[in-house]
Amino acid sequence: MVNVRKAFAQNMFSLEGKTAIVTGGSGALGSAVAKAYGYQGAKIILTARNESKLKAYTQEFKAEGIECAYTVADLTDKVQAKQVVDFAVKTFGEIDILACCHGSNAPKDILEQEVDEWQKIMDENLTSVYLICKYAAERLVSQKKGGKVIITSSARSKMGMKNYTGYCAAKGGCDLMVQSMAWDLAPHGINVNSVNPTVFRSAVSEWMFDKESAVYMNFLKRLPIGRLGEVEDFIGLFTFLASSASDFIVGANFDGTGGYWAS
Repeated sequence: MVNVRKAFAQNMFSLEGKTAIVTGGSGALGSAVAKAYGYQGAKIILTARNESKLKAYTQEFKAEGIECAYTVADLTDKVQAKQVVDFAVKTFGEIDILACCHGSNAPKDILEQEVDEWQKIMDENLTSVYLICKYAAERLVSQKKGGKVIITSSARSKMGMKNYTGYCAAKGGCDLMVQSMAWDLAPHGINVNSVNPTVFRSAVSEWMFDKESAVYMNFLKRLPIGRLGEVEDFIGLFTFLASSASDFIVGANFDGTGGYWAS
């Protein structure tokens, strides 16, 4: 007899009834991941620093029947990071999923970049991820139900680029942190993995999508898929890694680069 359970196969991607914290919830990727999770039945806690956007997205989600709340936080502050987890538990009773979709960059040559600028990049892309993961993991362990942690890393985590010394180092650190946290948390039934996207469309990157520009054409030389990313391109990976379908996967850095790592 084939050892496949029908109920599992039919429902392995379901997020129905789960509670997900989504960081970077005011950004293009975070808001898209959060809404996709909401469409799939999850209750959503959005967090970021931009309250006006968080409020607008929360209203939008609720209008479509998604259970959602938001809390403003700077995740580089350990007190505020812990407060996000506490808020989620107070609002929905527990947490099941943490999707880290926040980050920033300030490209500059190492000869020109100030140490404070480097530190800011490290704090916003690495330290803040560690903090929110730590406090979410503590809660998940105490619940004794397992859970899912998905970290947004980058195509740049494994391939350097001019003016990206800080960003590449921070995202490379994220990949190794994922692999190390997997060892710490897998025994508690908590799966930690990352999604590593290429450039995707957002308010910050929109200028790169001019198909007549040299920047766009140069990107395509390294992307076998033949285009830059859209936020919907990553929803599948985030869903897979938040669902029971990924129960046997820990410590992985998932290629969302459009083939960049293969070039």
